[in-house]
Amino acid sequence: MTSNPLAPSWLAVPSDANALAPRVWSHNSLRDLSGELVIGGVSASAIAAQFGTPVYVVDEADARSRARGIRLSFDREFARVGGRAKVYYAGKAFLSIEVARWMNEAGLNIDVASGGELAVALAAGVDPAHLGLHGNNKSPAEIDRAVSIGIGAIVIDSEIEIARVAAAAAHHGRRQSVRLRINSGVHASTHEYLATAREDQKFGIPLVDAAALVALIRAEPALEFLGLHSHIGSQIFESSGFAEAARRLLALHAELLADGPVPELNLGGGFGIAYTSVDEPLSIDEIAARFADIVSEGAAELGIPVPVVAIEPGRSIIGPSTTTLYTVGTIKDVLVAGTAVRKYVSVDGGMSDNIRPSLYRAEYSVRLANRSSTAPAELVRIAGKHCESGDIVVHADYLPGDVASGDLVGVPATGAYGWAMASNYNYLGRPPVVAVVDGLARIIVRGETEEDLLRRDAGVRVGSAKGAQS
Repeated sequence: MTSNPLAPSWLAVPSDANALAPRVWSHNSLRDLSGELVIGGVSASAIAAQFGTPVYVVDEADARSRARGIRLSFDREFARVGGRAKVYYAGKAFLSIEVARWMNEAGLNIDVASGGELAVALAAGVDPAHLGLHGNNKSPAEIDRAVSIGIGAIVIDSEIEIARVAAAAAHHGRRQSVRLRINSGVHASTHEYLATAREDQKFGIPLVDAAALVALIRAEPALEFLGLHSHIGSQIFESSGFAEAARRLLALHAELLADGPVPELNLGGGFGIAYTSVDEPLSIDEIAARFADIVSEGAAELGIPVPVVAIEPGRSIIGPSTTTLYTVGTIKDVLVAGTAVRKYVSVDGGMSDNIRPSLYRAEYSVRLANRSSTAPAELVRIAGKHCESGDIVVHADYLPGDVASGDLVGVPATGAYGWAMASNYNYLGRPPVVAVVDGLARIIVRGETEEDLLRRDAGVRVGSAKGAQS
């Protein structure tokens, strides 16, 4: 079959529209002998029958393996250069009590960015000393709670927070470890909304102001300066941005050593993953080796010891582990510009369970999940059911042309910022999150029903929600 002229230039017609690209799907995703998608030993149709659709399906063994793997890679590579690494899981990507436990059991610390995320980590039994609190506008209540429980580190994001954290620490009789987030000015190669270290930015302190703020931190008896923090963005495929950010922060790190200890350097996260068959992110082993070389060589040039380096992966751990299953509803062929046909395949979810394609035109892949097919591949656009023309789940991919109403489709790599950014738009309940492992499936986050949504509406009178679905 020839390519559809409406297809993006990067998207080739697949030789097999049933094949699962290994980089994109979780490690324990495959097709069984009947051609059905099986994840963690559980078939797509069995998952849909038990939990309904849409449903986020987390390959538990895959998520745990990625967490352990990134810790072991960074431990090994920094030991090679005479240093040490600390790995924090970036909870903002997706955090539930079960996931927090998995990360804790894999030996990772956890970053949280709100009081709610902090509550989840504590409910999972994570030692507060293994937590870090982020955020450009942490409330006094969030700061006070974090200090009161003995959180391991708080990231200072603006000058006003120095006094707030110091006051909370003094009130609770603690000496609070803090990092100072630096806006390095490095422009990461990613979407504008995912780049977090440009000059016109809400995050961090400009490099030129950093030394003065570190002096203010050191002047507070209730604060302990742990080191600098940098995060240049997300979904980054190359290492040059990290290298430049590390170079700039190491120079400042060396300068600050003249007036006191600077035990750590946090270089953040943002490692990219494959969402489509053409994406080629660096492997974790490659990333760890490059980080270790960048930091050790930079430290040697400056004549300083290799600091303890902290990193904050989130997407690269949980993203590839998760697939969202949908049920196909309507299908229509749309003639575009009178020359080519785009097949719109609408599903029972959309921007309420994955806002990323609408928010910054993120690309995803799709495959039939309940069966395989020998029908010729056709270009499809997977659309959601919401009242927005921008409600698209997959902008472009190929499916067998006999895709039909009632089929299940799977969209892989939805673990990061799917459930975490989900909404109740059009009054849809957020889908459940199901973990699969060794042929067993269990809910780790319950889905929402209409009854759940109505329960929050203060206008509901007794008995008026009788007809709501449960």
